[in-house]
Amino acid sequence: MMNSDPAGPRITYYDDATGERIELSTATLVNWAAKTGNLLRDELGVGPGQRVAVLLPAHWQTAAVLFGIWWIGAEVVLSGPADAALCTINRLPEADGAVGVGEVAVLSLDPFGKPVPDLPVGVTDYATAVRAHGDQIVPETAPGPALDGRSVTEVLAAARESAAAQGFTAQDRVMSSAGWATADELIANLLAVLAAGASLVQVANPDPALLDRRRRTEKVTKG
Repeated sequence: MMNSDPAGPRITYYDDATGERIELSTATLVNWAAKTGNLLRDELGVGPGQRVAVLLPAHWQTAAVLFGIWWIGAEVVLSGPADAALCTINRLPEADGAVGVGEVAVLSLDPFGKPVPDLPVGVTDYATAVRAHGDQIVPETAPGPALDGRSVTEVLAAARESAAAQGFTAQDRVMSSAGWATADELIANLLAVLAAGASLVQVANPDPALLDRRRRTEKVTKG
């Protein structure tokens, strides 16, 4: 799903509320996913078949988290119950409720990797912890379910079907402000783009006054 053009842009992320713009190549996204997978497996004790709650917005770091979970053969769920959770600070109570005594890592989503201040004892700061882990990983050869009970094969087939229905090709630059809060949204709004070999321009808090110019500067072909 992330094999095409390793040096080209795969996800370009904007937040119009902060002025943030981050562009990730396939290679960079793969490295972040590998570091996340290693963090989950080696530090948080997550293994194949375990459920990981992803309580995060549509963001480039969320994409890295998703692929990191899948590379260690674990299952992404978008609500509890789960064995571990990754969340933003405002969803920490939800994460605690989802995992019980399981591990929780909190993402600041800061573009410069700043940690989350004043985290409770026993909660992992993702930005700090992930730096210590390697950016290479051996994918799990016997994965469990991938997404809300669906297998890897089923998720990939659904992503390809969605890509075809939306007319995505490997030449497309797709601009979107759609969410990834459900399995169907995640497949249609992220995985379908990547399955087609296209690249995604994901915009948070979109400013309507900026969209036309962004379509031109980012060479958007859809959205």
